[in-house]
Amino acid sequence: MATSSITHAQRLDGVAVLTTLTGAEVVVGQSVTVAGVGNGFDGTFTVVAVPEFLLINVTTSGDFVYDSDVIIPNQILVLDAGNEYDRYPVDPYGTLTYTGQTGVTWITSADVQEFLGIASATANDTAYLATCVSAANAWCYRRRQAAGYNDLKASAPDGSIKLGTVLYAAGLYRERGSVDSYQTFDTMTTGAPIASIGRVLQLLGVNRSQVA
Repeated sequence: MATSSITHAQRLDGVAVLTTLTGAEVVVGQSVTVAGVGNGFDGTFTVVAVPEFLLINVTTSGDFVYDSDVIIPNQILVLDAGNEYDRYPVDPYGTLTYTGQTGVTWITSADVQEFLGIASATANDTAYLATCVSAANAWCYRRRQAAGYNDLKASAPDGSIKLGTVLYAAGLYRERGSVDSYQTFDTMTTGAPIASIGRVLQLLGVNRSQVA
């Protein structure tokens, strides 16, 4: 289990927003346990959202309204009926407990071998392919995270993101032994790349505004 310190709390229209001292690696749908906050905030909840702005209203249809001028990092939002409280500092800090995520495992070496249509010829090839897969998992996760998405590390969010990660890993593998591109010879034409970085980013759903 992993823990984070809770520094601020807020409750509005049956919704509680908790701010942690450092970013907790939690995603929507994950269970968390709150302790040491008081005022009815303590308990076990399911994360409903991970907002980046100050919550100012909950509509009659249940939509959350935020003040985009007030940026607050490291927040989680849960459903929690009780007395309303404007955002206030928790002193002493409370505790958020959750199941921590390990390394990103969106794809495996088998996924890349299926795409390439070949199996690793040697143990060295197998080891290098595993390195490429690990790098692609980490890089694609970070690109999604930088674009504002909050994904589980254990599995790719959908098929397009998985394919984008496979394409990136395959590209890394095929570039083996070159400086910064695919290997070629002056007297031969350059081989077609696995996929452009634009296609990879398109499949990952990044380099554009986040959508619901």
